[in-house]
Amino acid sequence: MNGLASLEKNEIKELLSKGWITHDAMWFFHSLQEVGIEKTNRINRAAVESMSLIEVARLKKALGFEKETITSFDDLVDFLSRAMDLVLARFMRFKVSTPEKNMIRWEMEKEACFAYKGISGMGVIDQYQCGVLFRIETWLRGLGVAYEMRPPVTTCLMHATGECKGDFIFNLP
Repeated sequence: MNGLASLEKNEIKELLSKGWITHDAMWFFHSLQEVGIEKTNRINRAAVESMSLIEVARLKKALGFEKETITSFDDLVDFLSRAMDLVLARFMRFKVSTPEKNMIRWEMEKEACFAYKGISGMGVIDQYQCGVLFRIETWLRGLGVAYEMRPPVTTCLMHATGECKGDFIFNLP
């Protein structure tokens, strides 16, 4: 039996996600050592933005979502639900809900954020500019959806407030 056939789909997703997160963390760590936190933050956010625009286009194609832009809240929720099912691994512990029309609530389980843990270990959490939520914001821009983020996120909310949660507000039919 080959290695791929011996694993369940979710085991494969976890393994690949952990590999990607490890690469991301090691890239961040070595960049931090080489050029400092200010440049690392700037380069990281540029890389997240570039990657996320490509990623959202690939997800649209993979999920058969042919519309050029999202025009309804139901379509947005449908797309995001299916896309996050593909990319979120269990260890990420990121929850998304829709408490009312035109609102998507996000929440990272208390002190479970992989970025918070990793960047805290590097000793620069007080200066870290969140790339995790920036990835989702970039998806929304890539989908052509206008939004408001409450609260706006640049720094690490877990560090700044003790919790990482908020809402995306839309004005869609």
